[in-house]
Amino acid sequence: MTDGDSRNLPSRQSSQLAGSDSQPIDSQLLFSKGREVLISHEDSLYRLRLTSNNKLILTK
Repeated sequence: MTDGDSRNLPSRQSSQLAGSDSQPIDSQLLFSKGREVLISHEDSLYRLRLTSNNKLILTK
């Protein structure tokens, strides 16, 4: 997916992105080195996991 390209997103998500400065990040980039990503936000550490059912779980 290229910058500003929302053709592959469901229409509801595509319309939510309209007028937003946020750009989608492909999950394949996030999980290219494993099934878990650690995210540091302010003073907390979060864990984003990709489950065996291909769902995302974010925990603190």
